Amino acid sequence: LCVGLRNLQGLSFSVKYYSKHNHLQTVCLYGKTKHQKCRILDCSGGTYTQRTVPPGSVLPWRFFSCKEGTKIPSKRKQNTSITTSEHLYKDLLKSEQENWNDVSAGYKDMTKRIKEKLEELHNKYMFNLGSPRIRFGENVYFEENGCIFLSKADDDEGSVDILFSTEDLGFSDAFIQRIRISPDQRYMAISLKSENFEEATCVIMKLGHFPAVEKVIPSVFSFEWAANDVLYYTSQKNLKCQNVFMTTFTYQKHTELVYTEQDARFFVDIYCTKDRRFLTINSNSKTTSEVWLVDCRHPFKLPALVQARTKGLIYHIEHRNDELYILTTYGEPAEYKLMKAPVASSGMENWQLVYALEKKTKLVDLEMFSDHCIMFLKNAGHLYLNVMSFVSHSVQSIKLPTWACEFELESHPEHTTSTCYFQLTSPVHPPKRFAYSFKENNLIEQAVQEVPIITNCHTTRLLAKSKDETLVPITVFHNMNSKELHRKPLLIHVYGAYGIDLNMSFKEEKLMLIEEGWILAYCHVRGGGELGLSWHKDGCQHNKLKGLHDLKACIMLLHELGFSQPKYTALAAASAGGVLAGALCNTDPELIRAVVLQAPFVDVLNTMMKTHLPLTIEEQEEWGNPLADEKCMKYIKSYCPYQNIKTQCYPSVFITAYENDQRIPLAGVLRYVQKLRKAVLEHASKTSKKGNWIPNIILDIQASGSHCDSSWEDSLNE
Repeated sequence: LCVGLRNLQGLSFSVKYYSKHNHLQTVCLYGKTKHQKCRILDCSGGTYTQRTVPPGSVLPWRFFSCKEGTKIPSKRKQNTSITTSEHLYKDLLKSEQENWNDVSAGYKDMTKRIKEKLEELHNKYMFNLGSPRIRFGENVYFEENGCIFLSKADDDEGSVDILFSTEDLGFSDAFIQRIRISPDQRYMAISLKSENFEEATCVIMKLGHFPAVEKVIPSVFSFEWAANDVLYYTSQKNLKCQNVFMTTFTYQKHTELVYTEQDARFFVDIYCTKDRRFLTINSNSKTTSEVWLVDCRHPFKLPALVQARTKGLIYHIEHRNDELYILTTYGEPAEYKLMKAPVASSGMENWQLVYALEKKTKLVDLEMFSDHCIMFLKNAGHLYLNVMSFVSHSVQSIKLPTWACEFELESHPEHTTSTCYFQLTSPVHPPKRFAYSFKENNLIEQAVQEVPIITNCHTTRLLAKSKDETLVPITVFHNMNSKELHRKPLLIHVYGAYGIDLNMSFKEEKLMLIEEGWILAYCHVRGGGELGLSWHKDGCQHNKLKGLHDLKACIMLLHELGFSQPKYTALAAASAGGVLAGALCNTDPELIRAVVLQAPFVDVLNTMMKTHLPLTIEEQEEWGNPLADEKCMKYIKSYCPYQNIKTQCYPSVFITAYENDQRIPLAGVLRYVQKLRKAVLEHASKTSKKGNWIPNIILDIQASGSHCDSSWEDSLNE
């Protein structure tokens, strides 16, 4: 889930929503992991919440596979098999809910203690961070508690005007996801999102002494102002986004369709270049891109093609001084490079190399300024800034503090600004603000809020040797005062899909675990994006088992080095991360004692066989096409968690699922839980000896919530 390559982790130049981290994030988290929301206004007044879309995955919000949902009964007469199936589903759902009520009752005291501790940590580290302000000339815009405010930059009295309130306008169940202010500040476009649905509603406000609703547009994904009264937006339906519309608000008000994507594998979004010269219509599959330009000086002209789609070629566009700056995989190696071309001759035959990344370096984000470009990079688990000067044609590389694991960019409304602001964070370190000054050519640590500094947590980076000798990075956190680490509980995190990094932003629950003596480990296995696009490619389709081998190697190395032991080890995964976690439970259950899965993808084969599902065709680039390739079918079947459940001793498993989840609907999770529970009980009956341990298989079905965003309160309750 703003300016520059806003969230290059998705490499799509679009505002990322707050994924339920993941999860990819990445996304969507930021897998699908939850944390509190921290919204930041961008150059056009847009908000973004913490970025979770990791590099390598081209599409924002697309990190999580869409799984088959429960069929809604037709009003027509139904045959007996469908009716029976519905009754079975309802009976199963009721049975699981009753089971959860019985099980959870035993944890009330623990739940109360944990909730109080998390609230304490949240108030201590996050509550006082304040809402970021964005300045447009004399005006300052900011968002707090579902309201958007306007103040004057030089107003010492601190008086503010309220421009918008979700509650006052009847959107009390929604949160503000994205904001765009028109260039002349006469209009404001806002996207509102409910936690139970993926589609957002766009509300256009006419600003002035008495702000009023001008228009409401349902099912919108992205939107940008092309001119003072011309808004471009994309519509979303069934998790797909393939149409771009233009709408005007003065003179002859009208709305028209300006672009339609015909290929089901492609997803369309809109981005505005930093200097506001062009809107880009970005059509991306997971491996291929195509970009069209809308000239903001002539917003009614037809969009112009930059470069026709070429299989395997990904590219994204920024603009500076009548030249397009192109972030692309063009050429060898097939990792991201920065290139440029004249606006009038934008075909790839005219692309000139500006900067190429080092091997196994991941480009997390890119920010373009009038005379500089900043690249936010990851290499071997460490974070770097590369500052490129277009004036001196030099590149300065700055290594950031070793504890930092994640960037969180702040927005810069003017591309002529002399300072770039961003925050650094880790799972156990609250966001800390930094600034890079172009004038001084140095990094400044901002002494902002009075937040206590985390000093008792040690960060270790390891490399595990996988089955094919590939070295797999692991990031480990533990309390510096802990003794006998082999006796401490260990929580391992994994994702390994869509080129998305493990989400390593701050979460209160991670810090709580550290304070209570836990060890946290993050396994950056293949299929994710931590080491660039090749790292993802080496773990998708016919390489999926490599991610499983990587995970096993990571866990074994941790135990060998004295970080806990199998009987104290738990594994956590969300969404597509459930594939590797579920597969490990089948192949090597003795390595772990417990597994926590959040909306897990556990039936790859059945899902990829059903092309009527909205994302199946698109996701063939990640998992393969079992319908067209028998080898692919056999390969998926060899690791698919649901297909490989057997009668053996499993770890205890705790699954959270969501009734309204469009991507991992409940029916598939219910089937998995039933099959797993049956296998566990069969094994227990065959090996019934006094003192034998029988694992718990627990399913918590959330009536609200989905694969999308969640509030701090809902995250806390969960």
